[in-house]
Amino acid sequence: MKLSAHEFTSESVSEGHPDKVADQVSDAIVDLFLAKDPTAKVAVETLTTTNKIVLAGEVRTNNGAVVTEEEMNEAARAVVKRIGYEQDGFHWKNLSIDNLVHGQSAEIAQGVEAGQGLFKEEGAGDQGIMFGYATNETPELMPATLVYSHQILQKLAALRHSGERPQLEPDAKSQVTLQYEGSKPVGVNAIVVSHQHGKDVSQDELREIIRPVVADVLPEGWFPPEDKFYVNPTGSFYIGGPDGDAGLTGRKIIVDTYGGAAPHGGGAFSGKDPSKVDRSAAYATRYLAKNVVAAGLAERCTIQVSYAIGVSQPLSIYVDTHGTGKADEVRIAKTIRELFDLSPKGIRTHLQLNRPIYGPSAAYGHFGRQPGDNGAFSWEKTDLTSELARLAN
Repeated sequence: MKLSAHEFTSESVSEGHPDKVADQVSDAIVDLFLAKDPTAKVAVETLTTTNKIVLAGEVRTNNGAVVTEEEMNEAARAVVKRIGYEQDGFHWKNLSIDNLVHGQSAEIAQGVEAGQGLFKEEGAGDQGIMFGYATNETPELMPATLVYSHQILQKLAALRHSGERPQLEPDAKSQVTLQYEGSKPVGVNAIVVSHQHGKDVSQDELREIIRPVVADVLPEGWFPPEDKFYVNPTGSFYIGGPDGDAGLTGRKIIVDTYGGAAPHGGGAFSGKDPSKVDRSAAYATRYLAKNVVAAGLAERCTIQVSYAIGVSQPLSIYVDTHGTGKADEVRIAKTIRELFDLSPKGIRTHLQLNRPIYGPSAAYGHFGRQPGDNGAFSWEKTDLTSELARLAN
């Protein structure tokens, strides 16, 4: 169905948000294991609070590689240092780490490893549904509300890291409300930025630090009226980060994906190796939806897949082009099955996911990013467009 005029909002949180600190620590440990064993199994959760990190989960290497508790702890500490936490209540050097990570139970592998499941190939590690989405409203083929929310915080973080704006501290949130005509954004209705700051920074000073960053991110002429430009609307935001609010892995799944513009299957990404379809199949469906839109087959596309534990191929593939399709949705779904092996192993092989590439994905979104030379964000490539367009038509 075509969209009518409406407004829509998405939010983002910075790398210093307590939940994002937890996500980044969990993914640093994933990368640590994958660097030593590309087939390692990792499921690690992180809790952050006042000068404390707690690690818990299950891990296994298959090539005899050893990752020590000390290596995991140092990886966690390095994340906090990189983010820039040197506060009394949360300091990379002074915080304590409780490491409760242990070896993976052999029972977890039963029915999942190749040769043990219902089919004699690697099955999905759990049942579940995963969604991918793309829209042509931005060059990134992502919702504009989320793109702008991420970019505002990324630019503010860059100013903080460079030393140009020492008034800024790591914890921050943003929220962007846009006016849409149909599926196209035409203006800004409201901007919210809440940013942790130094003790002596006034509300007016912070507002003028943030103003040019927001103006730089938004299209020319889109800056909202002053009464719709909210900076720290509750006042002072001096105590923040894990000292102000505990953080947990996996609590920002809408920030991580599409800002609420598309469904979410419910599974978080960070802390999981790519054999977990919560992560890898969500990446695959984004890859496929993005290629559908990039191929000109639709202006917007949502793809859902479903899995059963121990079963290799997805039980279903659903394609919705939201009334914007230039090809039949059933035909697109059939083409996807022909072009892309959506088994757990097929996804990892096609997107080359068994690499230590996940740290950068744990802040500012897993989607809409630039593919890296090291293989990071391989799911953002649009290398299926020609074949998709040919077969779907």
